[in-house]
Amino acid sequence: MDDHGHSHDIGGGSQKKALLIVLLFTGAFMFIEAAAGYYTGSLALLSDAGHMLTDVVALTIALMAVWFTSRPPTARKTFGFYRAEILAAFINGLLLFGISVWIIIEAFHRIKAPEPVKSLDMTIVAAAGLLLNLGSAYVLYKFRSDNLNIKAAMYHVISDALGSIGAIAAGLVMIFTDWYYADSIISIFISVLILRGAWTLIRDSSHILLEGTPSRLDIDAVEKSICSHDGVMSVHDLHAWTLTQGHEALSAHLVVSDMQSGEALMGEIKSLLLEKFQISHVTLQIETEECDEAQSPCYGNSDTKKA
Repeated sequence: MDDHGHSHDIGGGSQKKALLIVLLFTGAFMFIEAAAGYYTGSLALLSDAGHMLTDVVALTIALMAVWFTSRPPTARKTFGFYRAEILAAFINGLLLFGISVWIIIEAFHRIKAPEPVKSLDMTIVAAAGLLLNLGSAYVLYKFRSDNLNIKAAMYHVISDALGSIGAIAAGLVMIFTDWYYADSIISIFISVLILRGAWTLIRDSSHILLEGTPSRLDIDAVEKSICSHDGVMSVHDLHAWTLTQGHEALSAHLVVSDMQSGEALMGEIKSLLLEKFQISHVTLQIETEECDEAQSPCYGNSDTKKA
């Protein structure tokens, strides 16, 4: 238990440092890009600056979430603050979705009445933004699979990098052809890519917030594994959910044939669930057949049990 807590603290400290570095650089460049977008008349730069504003908010939320999740459980928050990360990911997804829709609307307005853009200046600023985004993505990359919170922050950075690439492409087209529609068209294309990432975040985080079964978990396989133990007659009220990404929990009622062996049986099942399904937080309640009212008979433990 002590080792687990210690490693979690180390990870949390590293996450905070990574998020803080990215936040500081993103916030600073946001003002530069906004000023450059206004000066050059580029929608791609202005929209990317607006996206960076949502990044600053999102990264701040993510940083706060890491701090919250490092706090110990309390009498009113018995599971701790793990869900703060998921809530941050959900909010980040909504922000990404909103800014993408705004970019698309502005781009269509610009297509109807294209405006001249200082293409060379725009391209230089976009190239600087790309370098910043690639550096930020590198800082966050090693934490990408730890939780949705870090993944959300990285989605913001990557989508910004895509925006910078689009702005560079549009700038080069306008430098050589003076075709100012490129600015709006690239903005729409990048927004569609951003929407895809936003939808993934909203879908995954809302599934967790709604206590959905972890996507990596086959609940039927879990039930069959529990039922494979001699002495387990049936399983009911079987629930599995996610506290935060990588931390799943499970609860179930077991109808057993012998209450005397119940404690030993629960220990065996918990060890099995940890080893086979990586579920560490397990709550089991044992009952006799007389106490149960709505059990589902276990496979292999009925009268038709096969060898």
